[in-house]
Amino acid sequence: MLIKIVSAVLIIFVAFMGCKQGWAMWSGKPEMLSMFEKWQLGKSAVRLFGVVTLASVILILIPRTFVAGNFIMAATILLIICLQLSVKDLKGATVELPFMLLNLVIIYLQYPLLKPLR
Repeated sequence: MLIKIVSAVLIIFVAFMGCKQGWAMWSGKPEMLSMFEKWQLGKSAVRLFGVVTLASVILILIPRTFVAGNFIMAATILLIICLQLSVKDLKGATVELPFMLLNLVIIYLQYPLLKPLR
């Protein structure tokens, strides 16, 4: 029971952070644009990242697409980590790492409202 509660809290946290970051990318916040600018990515690429992030949040909240949503979000975070490392920004890559690992932990804990497979 405790694991299901922890899993639910982590899912809510990931959904909140995903919505926050996805909306910041979609709306073109200056700090997001400046982060993506150092990788020579324009406003349309930032918006695309925002759409993918928001879509992955929706997928995470639906039980049947839970794993796919977490995988997509972890993949986009991994891409951002790789882009950070390509410009030798180790601090930026380190900041993103816990968020990617959080998606993997949530996949391991599974969706809290489903009955376990036997």
